[in-house]
Amino acid sequence: MDLKNFPTLKSDRFDLIEINESHIEDIFKLYSDYTVVKHVDILPLKTLEEAKKEIEFYRERFVSKTGIRWGIAFKEQTKIIGTVGFNKVYVGHKGRIGYDLEQKYWGKGYMTEVLDCIISYGFKKFDLRRVEAEVTPDNIGSEKLLEKLNFRKEGVLREWMRWNDNFYEIAMYSLLSSDFTNKSVVGI
Repeated sequence: MDLKNFPTLKSDRFDLIEINESHIEDIFKLYSDYTVVKHVDILPLKTLEEAKKEIEFYRERFVSKTGIRWGIAFKEQTKIIGTVGFNKVYVGHKGRIGYDLEQKYWGKGYMTEVLDCIISYGFKKFDLRRVEAEVTPDNIGSEKLLEKLNFRKEGVLREWMRWNDNFYEIAMYSLLSSDFTNKSVVGI
């Protein structure tokens, strides 16, 4: 990843912005909700200090050039309602996406829009050939979202993820650059 400054991306309804300490309460609200975190490898947050550590983790990934995570904000707003990004980037090869959104915004097409934006960015800026998403088998909403974006389910990886002293199956989804239909993104 050859980024000096954190990029701000724009979609029709959203600005994808850098997550910083001004977003501690937004991150706390998002990740203290069990319905939001039940399909990801994070326990519900209990303190603002835990939210601060999550923000620091995002910053460290960007600084180390291994990943990038944006805050999802409505146009011209600074409050974030979710996060989206590449948990891992292998420039010129592949990137693994992650995303989450406050429950009250589910089912409105918001995540489809922002994922389309960051995937386009990844294919162009990081020269990716492949974007991957790992989904727990009971996360039907995420599976439908990925299928809507033309991801293909490649199979279920047994005991793929170890987290909190347990092993989990993961459904692997992928989208190749040749399968991607959106060839433009605002903000590049």
